[in-house]
Amino acid sequence: MSYTPPPPDPNAPPVRINLLSDTQTRPTPAMREAMARAEVGDEQTGDDPTTNALNERVAALLGKEAAVFLPSGTMCNVTATLATCRPGDEIIAHRTAHILSREGGTHAALGGFQITPLDGDGGQFSLAAFRAALHPRSRYEPPQTMVSVEQTANIGGGTIWPQATLDAIAAAGKAAGLATHMDGARLMNAVVATGIVAREMVAGWDSAWIDFSKGLGAPVGASLAGSRAFIDEVWRWKQRLGGSMRQSGVIAAACNYALDHHVERLAEDHANARALAAGLAQLAGVEVQEPQTNLVFFRPDGAGIPGPEMVSRLRARGVMLAMMDGRIRACTHLDVSRTMIDETLDLVREILRKA
Repeated sequence: MSYTPPPPDPNAPPVRINLLSDTQTRPTPAMREAMARAEVGDEQTGDDPTTNALNERVAALLGKEAAVFLPSGTMCNVTATLATCRPGDEIIAHRTAHILSREGGTHAALGGFQITPLDGDGGQFSLAAFRAALHPRSRYEPPQTMVSVEQTANIGGGTIWPQATLDAIAAAGKAAGLATHMDGARLMNAVVATGIVAREMVAGWDSAWIDFSKGLGAPVGASLAGSRAFIDEVWRWKQRLGGSMRQSGVIAAACNYALDHHVERLAEDHANARALAAGLAQLAGVEVQEPQTNLVFFRPDGAGIPGPEMVSRLRARGVMLAMMDGRIRACTHLDVSRTMIDETLDLVREILRKA
């Protein structure tokens, strides 16, 4: 078992259609130009004007007092829990949430936190399930310190939490004395799909973040927002986990460009996801979850071919997808065109005919 990502297979054909993830995007020429022209300073001393401008912009976008620029969404989640919880504390989240299933046990390893998983369809738990998980504070049980939701719910199928549910869970969490945290990896996808502005969507949540390296197409970075006191504590943990990114304005410029040019176009990704799902649903034996945003989950097993084999055969034809939670996941993004969707569907049909 090796934890290091393997190098690309030199014998594999070039990837022509990359549906693996929206993290696979490349900076556009205009984004690269914005990065090259970025005014920079030292983030460590608060002297990078481009990064400072991004932090102010994200804080305003999410309706919070302050924000901090971090290398990744995972680091946003990790610093948020470290800044809020203490060893032995309990965090409540869905069983498929990123903090529980995709962050290497970091919250337990570094913070000593217990994450209690809740069930629910589409990667979402109900208000009733959340209330049932709450318990009175006593010396016999861990202090419940935080409730976390993931918008959109990745493994749930890119589903969007209903605003009423978000508001109700946040209110119930605060009434029980819990901090509320939103993993906003694809928050802007939810904003574009629903028409609900970001600050309204996260209004009940003490901390929230957006990821620039997914559908927004930047090469790296995420911004975590909350109260000034919270962000101040996050900065302490940012220092402990590696410190500042120094002249981070070079990459912050890409994030500012993404906010200017790549938010509204997320609707194109959603349309391409619907087109892919509709085409797959027409194939006998293929089980497809109707997409709400840019993620399409499907199973071809009923058509006579296991998911991993389908992924392997498509990769041999230059199309890259992923297996996730026992299903195939296809992710649309700014580097995927409608023509590519149509070609992918043609290849799936061809593979199924030969199955």
